[in-house]
Amino acid sequence: MTTTMKSFLPLLTGALLFLGACNSQPTPPAAVSEEVTESKAEALAEHKLEAGQKIYEANCAGCHDAEVAGAPKPGDKAAWKDRIAQGVEVMTKKSIEGFAGKAGIMQPKGGNDMLTNEEVTNAVVFMVEKSK
Repeated sequence: MTTTMKSFLPLLTGALLFLGACNSQPTPPAAVSEEVTESKAEALAEHKLEAGQKIYEANCAGCHDAEVAGAPKPGDKAAWKDRIAQGVEVMTKKSIEGFAGKAGIMQPKGGNDMLTNEEVTNAVVFMVEKSK
């Protein structure tokens, strides 16, 4: 072995040990992680909208589609404009607890105490999304 080769050998061995200690799994870039998180959030939001539509159709449509007691029809942007401006939290609270307003009244949970707060929330979000 030549002298140059002998002095290069420890350097090569050290480099191989260093590389061997490195993680073989690449760390995903932040953008990829954000895309995955955003994708999961979109899927969850879509699931909640679908669930909200089912609750709406089974429990809310009877009054809202016929605009009974001032219930705003989903898709009627003028009827929903001021309501949407209050925010989903306020509308959900009123929908869960019931209320009497200028346009009419709403019984707590639309008169169906079997609905969960989450189901009512999903139905409200569905109506809001349809009315923007």
